Amino acid sequence: MSVGSVAILLLVLIAFDDRVRDQVSRRVVAHPSQELASVGRQASSLTNTIAVAARDQSRGHAPLLIFTLAAGVLVVFMLRT
Repeated sequence: MSVGSVAILLLVLIAFDDRVRDQVSRRVVAHPSQELASVGRQASSLTNTIAVAARDQSRGHAPLLIFTLAAGVLVVFMLRT
């Protein structure tokens, strides 16, 4: 379930943020032999881009983020009892 949540979050970020879309398209279109040489650097670059985009999106939609967090906590408590 958490892997699905991360995948959905990544797809939403790709859909709404040009920086993330650009980074992901570079990874998909690039040559595999060149990619293996610099996997660590690219992974950190992609992670940084996703983190910045997520931070920007969360600042822009803070009320919705708080509501979603509260709803998630309530669902967890409902499922526990």
